[in-house]
Amino acid sequence: MRRSIEELRTFYGDPKGALVRRILSSRLSDAWGTADGCDVLGLGYATPFLDQFSSARRVVAAMPGGQGAEAWTASGRNRTTLVNDRALPFPSGLFDRVLLVHAIEEADDAQALLNEVSRVLSPTGRVIVVCAARGGLWARTEATPFGHGRPFSRKQIEGLIRHCGLEPRAWSQALYVPPWRPMLAFSDGIEQFGRLFAPGTAGVILMEAGRLTYARPKVRSGLSVLSPAPALKPVPSLSVPRVASASAAQTAAAAAAAAAAAAATTSDLVQSRKLPYGGDPCTD
Repeated sequence: MRRSIEELRTFYGDPKGALVRRILSSRLSDAWGTADGCDVLGLGYATPFLDQFSSARRVVAAMPGGQGAEAWTASGRNRTTLVNDRALPFPSGLFDRVLLVHAIEEADDAQALLNEVSRVLSPTGRVIVVCAARGGLWARTEATPFGHGRPFSRKQIEGLIRHCGLEPRAWSQALYVPPWRPMLAFSDGIEQFGRLFAPGTAGVILMEAGRLTYARPKVRSGLSVLSPAPALKPVPSLSVPRVASASAAQTAAAAAAAAAAAAATTSDLVQSRKLPYGGDPCTD
């Protein structure tokens, strides 16, 4: 159940709320400056921090239905609207900056809320989620709005942000001073000391996120395009004499020479009337 608009207005009207406003406004100013030329959406109860975006083109305060709404700004046209945090009444990609304060701790479905924030965020937009820190003293006292609902750790917020298609870019912590009235006068020194030596005691986490961007590969000019190689043409094979044929010819020639030599020898013997053995010739 969300804190009512009357409780939130009362808190930011007392010294504790004034201190929270001063410290968080300084961190937001470091991150976004005056949001020159941007369309800014404050979701939850962000009106104490929206006045500093004086150079924005448009600033809208969207307050969840369970919380209620108040007229803002005090002078001029009203820029507040009552919304269903699961279905924001804005077109996709409308806002360049979205600030969430007292938004996700008491949301019925924090992931559905951040999904809607991702939808209405422009392609180059940025989001800052401000929520109660799990280990801080401000989440342990019900005298402040940070003591109601669900506090978060840094890793839990990162998981919610990545699940809705955004990427965490930077994070910070604040409210190291305890939420006790006697300690408020020493807030500046306690903030510096806690940031250096006791980071786990911070009461608030601020997480900035944006869309994932991918760089396109650059195509270098002046590169020649390789033409395809011409098709290979068949080349007729050269006739090579076979070794087996040469050997057969040599064998045939040798056999012919031997036959000729044998014939010559037989012819000589017949002509000379000589017998092939050494006997006498027969007589009648």
